[in-house]
Amino acid sequence: MNQSPATTGTPTPAGKLGRSPYERLAALGITLPGSPPPIANFLTHVQEGNMLYLSGQGPREADGFMHVGKVGAEVGTEAAYTHAKLTGINLLSVMHEALGDLGRVKRVVKLLGMVNAVPHFVDHPAVINGCSDLLIDVFGEEIGQHARSAVGFGSLPGNITVEIEAIVALRD
Repeated sequence: MNQSPATTGTPTPAGKLGRSPYERLAALGITLPGSPPPIANFLTHVQEGNMLYLSGQGPREADGFMHVGKVGAEVGTEAAYTHAKLTGINLLSVMHEALGDLGRVKRVVKLLGMVNAVPHFVDHPAVINGCSDLLIDVFGEEIGQHARSAVGFGSLPGNITVEIEAIVALRD
């Protein structure tokens, strides 16, 4: 995986990129890594009808390295934004594995973004924008824009900085 696009904090307007999600990923310089394995007794995704439910993913690099730490202490908002973007890339990898084609995504419906933050941290939405901006860049506004919650947690598994889960509607 080309690491620099995952760590850049500037979103690229989807209209200036290619037409398919894969063309847009290529224009962003992103190669999808393999889907990260579950860290416990759960599935990475469940499809029920035309809905795909994605389990929470974290900021795992292609080589398995996980970004850890407390946002608002040893991890700044900008770094956590890049971790959320990387988490979005991992969600896309799971979608690709589950569907075989990201073109089957009709709409990204909902994200739940969790930030491993110190109690006084208040900029959770800016962190989770890393994932939201990526999904809009990859799918365009009509498909990629979504409902979302961005909340702080006292801890996350393995002390990861962010965890994000998604609900996606599929084309028939």
